[in-house]
Amino acid sequence: MDEVSTPDLSIIIVSWNVRELLRACLQSVLSSQLSASSSESVVSAKPKTESCELAAELIVIDNASSDGSAAMVAAEFPAVRLIANTENVGFTRGNNQGLAIARGRYVFFLNPDTEVVGDALAVMVAYLDAHPEVGALGPELRYGDGSLQSSRRRFPTFATALFESTPLAWHWPANPWARWYRMEGQGSGIRTQESGNREQEVDWVVGAALLVRRGVLTQIGGFDEGYFMYSEELDLCRRIKEAGWHIVYLPTAQIIHHEGKSSEQVVAARHIRFQTSKVRYFRKFNGPFQAEALRVFILALFAVEWLFEAGKCLLGSQRPLRRERMIAYRQLLRSGLVSDR
Repeated sequence: MDEVSTPDLSIIIVSWNVRELLRACLQSVLSSQLSASSSESVVSAKPKTESCELAAELIVIDNASSDGSAAMVAAEFPAVRLIANTENVGFTRGNNQGLAIARGRYVFFLNPDTEVVGDALAVMVAYLDAHPEVGALGPELRYGDGSLQSSRRRFPTFATALFESTPLAWHWPANPWARWYRMEGQGSGIRTQESGNREQEVDWVVGAALLVRRGVLTQIGGFDEGYFMYSEELDLCRRIKEAGWHIVYLPTAQIIHHEGKSSEQVVAARHIRFQTSKVRYFRKFNGPFQAEALRVFILALFAVEWLFEAGKCLLGSQRPLRRERMIAYRQLLRSGLVSDR
């Protein structure tokens, strides 16, 4: 088999203004039992449990970063296939750009604010090789301090959507709907999130690190570009499951995820895009009635939260912070959570 034309693994990273994190991410990939070739865009690894080498290619899509990210990749990582966009085309379209040129048997969608731990890449590829019924998998995610990051999910219900990243969840984070959704507690078959040290089938996994068979992507298509970002991996996993494939959470492979380092630069836009994508998902899979009810309810929640922040501001409590939140919530309310895609 020609390693250059058909690598085992295509690693696609869409990045925006996180140059130092992107550098660390690429270094971790190359250190994960990989050694770069000076003449090819393919690197290779030798899994601990296999006698053959794992060939991988790295693809970076830079979404018009202003921090020199594209220049850094070109200068320091010549083996990387770089697409430098002149505008921020969004996470879904960026990943699809990478997918269009990817040549691997498997495609690994990886966030730039991640670091690969040990031989995680080889472990994940070996697992899919051994389990032909599994269409996609997600590794265990850890925060930078080593603590476990929730990354396993059930498909959302209307109730869980009301609590996911809304004021209800901020004021009641341990609510039973959110815990069910995140597969925490006794109902998940795992006593606590920390004890989730065995592989299991799930509905979907967080897209910070998502490995998918190329054949599955050929069958169902890539990311739905109607989502600028957020809910796109949920949508993809939903289509993978509906096509009859299994999705697995694999904690024997670990990835460090520093989480949200791009989106935290634009707080209002993050809220708007997250909630708008959620409404779009419900419209696509649950119908217009649930989607409209969800949209109106979320807007009402943020309107009440704006009033709370305004009251605290009037009372003199952390006024700069209150004003910042009021501006973000006002922008969300003005958006109406209506998708422009």
